[in-house]
Amino acid sequence: MIQANPAATPDASAEMPHRPISKRSMAIAAFSTVVEWYDFTLYLYLATVMSRVFFGGGSGALAAVLGGFAVAYLVRPLGAIVFGHIGDRFGRRRMMLLSVALMTAAMFATAVLPTQAQIGPLAGWLLLALRCVMGFAVGGEYTGVVAYLLEGARPERRGLVASSASAASEIGALLAVGVSAACVHSLSDVALDGWGWRIPFFIGAALAGVVWLARATMQESPDFQRQVAEGTVPRRPLRHALAHHRVGIIRGFAISALGSITYYVGITYVPAFLTTTGTMDEGLSLWLATIAALAVILVTPLTGILSDRIGRKPVLIVLAILAAVLPTTLFILMANGSTLQALFGAVSLACVAGGVSAVGAVATAEQFPGEARLTGLALGATGATAVFGGFAPWVAQRIIDVTGSAMTPGVMIAVVALCVLPILMLAPETAPGRGSAARR
Repeated sequence: MIQANPAATPDASAEMPHRPISKRSMAIAAFSTVVEWYDFTLYLYLATVMSRVFFGGGSGALAAVLGGFAVAYLVRPLGAIVFGHIGDRFGRRRMMLLSVALMTAAMFATAVLPTQAQIGPLAGWLLLALRCVMGFAVGGEYTGVVAYLLEGARPERRGLVASSASAASEIGALLAVGVSAACVHSLSDVALDGWGWRIPFFIGAALAGVVWLARATMQESPDFQRQVAEGTVPRRPLRHALAHHRVGIIRGFAISALGSITYYVGITYVPAFLTTTGTMDEGLSLWLATIAALAVILVTPLTGILSDRIGRKPVLIVLAILAAVLPTTLFILMANGSTLQALFGAVSLACVAGGVSAVGAVATAEQFPGEARLTGLALGATGATAVFGGFAPWVAQRIIDVTGSAMTPGVMIAVVALCVLPILMLAPETAPGRGSAARR
């Protein structure tokens, strides 16, 4: 393995000096991911409405809207690299202020965007452009928040604190579902298509603006302050990360690949899977997905606490084994079983995915020391999300359409888990005070 200098190993993260940071700043960072994922997923929940308003309706129109969502995922790594450079070079606080400001502008612009009836086909292109702007901004959001929480938390509580970002993001997705459902059910089709669809986006812009004001009061990360004091802030974070953190980037990619495939195929794709296989209708499948999302929120902090007590490595290995063994059987059960069996399958998959997301958040960040941490996360974690996140459900559905096999999504998860498992087993422990990697 390539380790150019001692500072490039995970133990530098494990021994990171801790300085006091206010609970208020930590809370603002953790719960601002609620707004981040509200804004990003709202578009998906309103996809059918947006297809009518901006593309005239029909299957081709829906495909264009979903294509915009997929393209936004491709833009995320670019945003992560750009914002990662800002965060590594000029501070985490400045980076998070800029990213949420861009999110606010994109949400507000979407809310006031002219429709196809007003300006013709240009409306659809402008919508897709704004989705790319949103994907670019979100690319820097999550990695910045996780790094900030890791660097501000007490060493023995990093797993719990960092996992709060995952739990908060799931709350944001639930909020997006709730607001969307309230608008759809309380307005007529004419009112919804005419002006009602704008309400959720105005709400998102307002929430993002509030987050910007709150972040303006946050303290800077204590680890970035250490870098400034010691004169170790990298002038070229991308070059620094590629030169010194290549092993960490590979490990971060592997952990995030497992987290992305279990989440986007094991949770977000499940309603579409249940509907297309004829197991249940859209309404019931969405209720089932809501229950699964609640399970994720509950399991996330518990997994974070467990990783603090016994280490990241054993928790990740167990979760990878579960991801290799369970999903194929669970997808077959959901496709052919009763409603109760489908619920059991969905909740089980959600617990595995939630667990990986929780411990993966802190484990990927701990692969890097403070210097160039955000850029390392951008290259590893965000890159994996682009590959195994946005397009994985589409690939699963295409294979099912061709083969008719209900086990396809489970096989996809199992293959990724089996590929990742050896990397996890060979990786050092990164939790402070545990394993050889925690000692200098």
